[in-house]
Parts: sequence; C-alpha cells; structure tokens
Amino acid sequence: MKKDIHPESYRQVVFKDISNDTSWLGKSCANSRENVKWEDGNEYPVIKVEISNTSHPFFTGKTKFVDTAGRIEKYQKKYNK
Repeated sequence: MKKDIHPESYRQVVFKDISNDTSWLGKSCANSRENVKWEDGNEYPVIKVEISNTSHPFFTGKTKFVDTAGRIEKYQKKYNK
C-alpha cells in the first residue's frame, strides 16, 4: 500500500447490516458514536448499513414483494374526485 494516502482516522470498524444483523470487520474513516466488542476481544466503532451483499437481492437471489397494487389504489382513491 502507498504511504500517506489514507487519512489519519482510517481505522478498523465493524460494519453491521441492520436488515439481517450480519456483521464484519473492515476499515473506514466514517464517524461512529457506538462501539461493539468483536470476536477477537477488542472494541471497535460500529457503522450501520441498511443493505449489503448479505441482504441485497442481486447477491442473495431472493426478491422482496412490493405491494404496488395497494399503492396504486391509494393514489387513485386520493386523487379521483
């Protein structure tokens, strides 16, 4: 790795996918207010993400059903006068 290309705050953090509670250790400069004790016994900042490779439909092969009919009916009911 090249020297002096990363900011001073580049450190190890735990990323946590909040949709399925999967966590992994990585590196980031992002700020965090929370810490968590990791498997190795050390404490690391936690960065919460909404979607990752463990929950994204492209990687999992599972799709989520979205109720578009209900949305359309609500729209039509609201704006049809």
